[in-house]
Amino acid sequence: MNARSEQLKAIDRLLTIMDELRAECPWDKKQTMKTLRHLTIEETYELGDAILDNDLEEVKKELGDLLLHIFFYAKIGSETKDFDIADVANGISEKLINRHPHIYGDVKVKDEEEVKQNWENIKLQEGKKSVLEGVPNSLPALVKANRIQEKVAGVGFDWEQPEQVFEKLKEELAELQDELVQGNPDRIESEFGDVLFSMVNYARFLDINPENALERTNKKFIKRFQYLEQKAKASGKTLKEMTLAEMDVFWEEAKQV
Repeated sequence: MNARSEQLKAIDRLLTIMDELRAECPWDKKQTMKTLRHLTIEETYELGDAILDNDLEEVKKELGDLLLHIFFYAKIGSETKDFDIADVANGISEKLINRHPHIYGDVKVKDEEEVKQNWENIKLQEGKKSVLEGVPNSLPALVKANRIQEKVAGVGFDWEQPEQVFEKLKEELAELQDELVQGNPDRIESEFGDVLFSMVNYARFLDINPENALERTNKKFIKRFQYLEQKAKASGKTLKEMTLAEMDVFWEEAKQV
């Protein structure tokens, strides 16, 4: 790995390139924080894909793309004299020091859970009105549910045992079943949401990231379905021409690939 001096030199090189692109490139000169926003989100998802695929070379590339975006936003901030990259780095450094009193102060902690609880309590001391303030409104619902539950657990609002969460999940499933009998679409949607929320909570107690788990299943399904499509094509049929029994043969084959 690079020595600290080489790392700093690489950062300085990127800063210089960013200055040059902002001054000379027609596309880069036109960009604003709003025009970059959707691109940043896209790059973040690409990084997430690389991480799930355990493709470390791709992780490195996607981290570079995200780092460029961070420098880009900081460059725009410096042009309006609101902030620059030093302010960004110093800001996060001060936050990390303040929120890790067990490292930079005299606070004692016994485990990871106490660290997380201290983190949320310190945020409230910093002026936050709610522990949920830090959950972005635009997060996908599954990710948001997980973050909400992590944050409230950080201040002690949580179940004690996984078995309790599983019982709650069964209770929510029963309520959904009741609403299915009643046939009220709005109530069915509400109860279905409660089931999903309980599933996310149970995943947390099993130390499973629900977003990662679902995306893993998505990828598995896509791989198997594409195998099914290929086999159907090789047999001279379309999927619509095949019976479910015929498709199931290839589906079972796909599980072994």
